[in-house]
Amino acid sequence: MSVILVTGSYDHEIRFWEAWSGICSRTIPRAAESGQVNRLAISPDKRLLAAAIHKKAYIYEIAAAPSAGPVAIFEGHNGNITAVCFHSEGKWLVTGSEDGTIKIWDLRSSSHLHRNYDNEAPVNDVVVHPNQGELISCDQAGRIKQWDLSENICTHELTPGGDTPMRSISLASDGSCLVAGSVKGKCYVWKINDERSDLPRFQAVTMFQAHTKYLTRLLLSPDVKYLATCSADTTVKIWSITPNYEFKLEKTLQGHQRWVWDCAFSADSAYLVTASSDHTARLWDMSTGETVRQYNGHQKAAVCCALHDGAG
Repeated sequence: MSVILVTGSYDHEIRFWEAWSGICSRTIPRAAESGQVNRLAISPDKRLLAAAIHKKAYIYEIAAAPSAGPVAIFEGHNGNITAVCFHSEGKWLVTGSEDGTIKIWDLRSSSHLHRNYDNEAPVNDVVVHPNQGELISCDQAGRIKQWDLSENICTHELTPGGDTPMRSISLASDGSCLVAGSVKGKCYVWKINDERSDLPRFQAVTMFQAHTKYLTRLLLSPDVKYLATCSADTTVKIWSITPNYEFKLEKTLQGHQRWVWDCAFSADSAYLVTASSDHTARLWDMSTGETVRQYNGHQKAAVCCALHDGAG
């Protein structure tokens, strides 16, 4: 499978899709389990899918038989898991939760839970820094924090919008900048300086109003030339980024009928996948802003998606 495209829904189903035909190639059966699918992540080697389902993280083998169940289930959170991501080597899984904790799980050990960070406020999003030595999180109290994995501590804290909840964060693939989006649709941008320099680690460079309604997710493209913002206003906006961090509205992707919850870029930044409350996912051509494929099959809101079409 050179292209892995997965969606999760409030109908409790996880579906794999053939990206170009739009055919659903596998549905993970979860008849015995309850709980909506909140977030999805594909391991760097394309071997594993992590699914945040209510308070647990389920690990599935992507190449397994269609009827195969999870190869591991990580239990320990006391609230909805809102964020899930793999560490680059695929040995660790990071989860963030409404219970106010961030947990790191060891995929190779039977005891699994490797580390626990107390964030004190419900966590909305977590990303791993490209240097693999830090996590950055955002939360319901409006804070953005950097966590040092070697020292096990929070080393930086930002509160750009006061106590306005920070909904989503994205880190440039080269570690050059950080973008955060608030529930009120405002985006905040920082240039990330080297820890060894005299400059602040996070240097605020700009802020702008991306949507007037609720912002659900934002994501920098792998080539760091674009920012996608998803919203309750049914649109996805594509912002171009200049070398000096000016964000200009390039396109508004229109077609979804209800809230757009999540998005994922292709490795070459040429395509974007989105998931919406209208039960569908869509594949967009970034150059034209048009829908090139729609994925139909979920019976309720599609709230998360994951795409991996790069090298495994």
